[in-house]
Parts: sequence; C-alpha cells; structure tokens
Amino acid sequence: MDRKKIKIDLLIHDLKVPLAVVESGITLLLQKPEKYGPLTAKQKKVLERTLRNTRVTQTLVNDTMELGRSREGIVNLTKFTFSSLLEETLIELFDLVDIDTSERVKGCTGLAELKETLAEKGIVLYIDEKLWRHEFYLDEAKIKQIIRNLLNNALKYRKSFVEIKVDKNDDHLFLFVKDDGEGIPTVFHKKIFESYFHLESENEYTVRGSGLGLAGVMILVEDLGGNLSLESQEGQGAKFSVEVPLAKKISGARDNKLKVKS
Repeated sequence: MDRKKIKIDLLIHDLKVPLAVVESGITLLLQKPEKYGPLTAKQKKVLERTLRNTRVTQTLVNDTMELGRSREGIVNLTKFTFSSLLEETLIELFDLVDIDTSERVKGCTGLAELKETLAEKGIVLYIDEKLWRHEFYLDEAKIKQIIRNLLNNALKYRKSFVEIKVDKNDDHLFLFVKDDGEGIPTVFHKKIFESYFHLESENEYTVRGSGLGLAGVMILVEDLGGNLSLESQEGQGAKFSVEVPLAKKISGARDNKLKVKS
C-alpha cells in the first residue's frame, strides 16, 4: 500500500468541498444583489476574476482525480448523448475564458444554433444530427476531459480557427481537433506528450494551466484502450486524432485488467 499516494489522493478529494463552497458563495454575491447588497464595478470585477480562478482550480482537482482513477484502470461507464457531453464541455471551457460565449452556448436550442455560435468564435464543428443525438455508453468524464484539454490546447495556439470533428463506426468513436497555428516541429512531436512541457503562446482564449495537458490526455486515451495521434508540420497547424473503442470493445482491453463500474 502506497501511503504517500493515499494521502495525496485524500487531500485532492478533500479540496472539492471547500472549493464548491467558495464557488457557491461568490456566485450568490454576484447573482443575488437584492439579498446580499449591491456591488461596485470594481468589486464585481474582482469577484468575477476570483470565480474564474476557483473554477480553474476545480478543473485541476477533477482532472487529477480522474487521472488517478485512470492509472488504477477504473472506467466508469455511463449512458450519455454527445450533444449533452459537448455542450457541457464547451460551457466548462468558456466559463474560464469567455463568460458571454458560455452563456450563449447554454442558451442554444439545437445543433444548428450551436454551430453558428461557435463559428462566430472561429470554432467549426463537424458532426451530423444523427450522431449529435446518438446515445453512447462510455466513460463520460474521461471523454469530456480529453475533448476539453485538446480544445483548450487548440485555442491556445490557433491563428484564426479551430475545427472539431466527431465520427464513429460500429466499433470506435473518432474525435479530431485541428488548429491553424504555427504547428509543431517534428522534433517536439513526442516531447509535447511529456508532463510539464508546453510551447509558448500568447493567445487570449486560454487559461494557462487550466487542465491536465497532453500528457494526461494521452494517459486517459490509452487507458480507454484507444489511440492518440498527431499530424503537424511547422507553420501548418496541428491536428490531434483520438480513436476510442466503444464499450463492447473496452471490456476486453488491457488483458482484462480494467475495473469497470457501471
């Protein structure tokens, strides 16, 4: 038994409650002035910044907990539609960097409206209506973190646009995230999947350190029995491709060492 690891995992778990209390308190102050009193413009700005950073910390805690479960080989299978998963992922991401867009995504009533909203922010979504409403049986938390971190990475390095494409066949789910940034030199193709490594970026649509990064994404994808690949040349953007087996294939992955919780 690794006592040090248990202590760290317990600390991470115990951070969730106080962070939730902080988030709830700040949200109430911002949204209930009739109950808690009016705020000045400067007070509101400080609280909004504090709320964003509280949510960044919550994201890091949740990612770390999920990564720990992934290393233990635990897959929590749940039923979900891709529409709900992607909408929640986008809201989580834009809550940290662009509140107005987050609110607009929340208000979208269908795929066409969501595509239009994202296009205004330079994000092109390729998914058909049938797949949008398709019900999957996978580890929703891991899939959500994979998409959120790849999308955050693409927004960080893009020049003007990001593409998200979703597809499937009888056996696999396919996710593609592409940007038109400066690209990744071949010498860095393996290194970017190492912990704590990142290329420099000054893009306004990212919060540095708001997720588990590409090294963590690689672990999540591999522990789902899938593959993560990169296509990129310097000056020509980057495309990350994820291939994840559907549930009927997951059960036999990694020599039956997965611990599956339904």
